[in-house]
Amino acid sequence: MKSNSLIRTIYLYLFTIVGLALVVIGSVRFIDMALKIFVFKQADAPQILQQKFSCQSYAPFPVSKLESVANQNTANSGLTSEEQTALKSFLDNYQKCQQEGANINYVTSQRQRDSSISLAMILVGLPLYLYHWLTIKRETKKDLVVSPDVPEA
Repeated sequence: MKSNSLIRTIYLYLFTIVGLALVVIGSVRFIDMALKIFVFKQADAPQILQQKFSCQSYAPFPVSKLESVANQNTANSGLTSEEQTALKSFLDNYQKCQQEGANINYVTSQRQRDSSISLAMILVGLPLYLYHWLTIKRETKKDLVVSPDVPEA
């Protein structure tokens, strides 16, 4: 029966530590995000810059030249009809990227993803920690009442 008690004690302490770690990590991520928003406002500058040029890296050549080649007839452009169709498809996708990308704020989107992960960690970790820690405290208190370690004279 003693080994069962030892395994249970190890289990309780292990899951208490896991729950506490989840709460700490989630809280640290929230604090990090708050510091980036309110104190270190340039911390997200690389992501903002990347957002501005995200569709431009999509096109390897100047788009105006690609459009002029795509609008030429097959004989003048030097492209086969399949290549010209592929080029027009590429230009359509590029324009969709430009239009849809203008409506997306990638930094805000990333912050919302980080917030949901951090909140999930806290929402899972806090009950996990509290349940196991309160169970440990309850069992420790019960053990002290049942068998006090005071030697008799």
